[in-house]
Amino acid sequence: MIINQHRKFTPTNIFFVCVIGTLLCAGVFLHLPEELNPVFFEPAVHNLLGLAIEIRLAPATNVLVTLVLTLLQAFFLNKVISHFNFFNKPNFLTALMYMSLVSLLLPFLVLSPTLICNFIAIWMLSKLFNIYKQTDVKGLMFDLGIIVAIGSLIYFPFIVMVLLLWIALIIFRPFIWREWITPLLGFLNVYFLIGVVYYWLDRFEEFKAIFSPFNNPIPTSLPLDYLDYIVLIPLGIGLLFFLSILKDQYFRSVVHIRKSFQLLFYMLVLIIASFYLNETININHFLLCAPPLAIYLAYYFTYAKTKWLYESLYLLIIGTILYLQLI
Repeated sequence: MIINQHRKFTPTNIFFVCVIGTLLCAGVFLHLPEELNPVFFEPAVHNLLGLAIEIRLAPATNVLVTLVLTLLQAFFLNKVISHFNFFNKPNFLTALMYMSLVSLLLPFLVLSPTLICNFIAIWMLSKLFNIYKQTDVKGLMFDLGIIVAIGSLIYFPFIVMVLLLWIALIIFRPFIWREWITPLLGFLNVYFLIGVVYYWLDRFEEFKAIFSPFNNPIPTSLPLDYLDYIVLIPLGIGLLFFLSILKDQYFRSVVHIRKSFQLLFYMLVLIIASFYLNETININHFLLCAPPLAIYLAYYFTYAKTKWLYESLYLLIIGTILYLQLI
């Protein structure tokens, strides 16, 4: 079956992940809008340039480009998890889970700033997992501060990942004040340079307006149809099973893996908490949850022992995704 096949680290699973990913986005072609022109930079950049940088593609092409990008992200994330030996032996379950999660809701299946930021999020995770064994991480943390700033220029709520850098230092490292300062310096360097340009052009008030989302009210509802919640039920069940498996396996894992799972949890908390930084309610924001959730689900499917249960659960996940796309 599907899960057992992807527990193997074989080149054929690259093909299977591509096939399943393509299948899971097939239904979106029945609901294509007439026009999709996503803006890929926040006002900090496009106000400065005097134009909004858009990607103008036909809707069908938009979906196909999104599929290619998500496949690249899936294999990138899978490579990171295999490199750090999260599951004791490499497999393709992380890539499979990622492709499933990015297909959960129709808005996830088109180009968006959050989709681009997932490349940055996965890149960040690969660097953060690596700080545990480094003797000196000041240069790495400076680079990560710059990376977060660049991500926030694409999608402003990504700015909360600055906090994740400090959380990673708490989890992985003893307190060294220089390591805490360097990510902030890297982050501020980017905004300082942008601020200088705004000031030079006598538009400093516009620069201060970049940070106005921090005054946004907290949203009290999501633009989801009640049927969309159906697809979240098997996902929730899978996460409960993950917690059950984690409880048994946690103290059998090496310290680095335990700390990495803690980091992923705080990443999820920050992503959810930063939802209010959107000027308008945007379900695409939760696409940023895909990398940590994919790792959690892959962990469950790697260690689950009851074959009929884990295979049925995954079939239920992809079944609900396809059902909601086709109705």
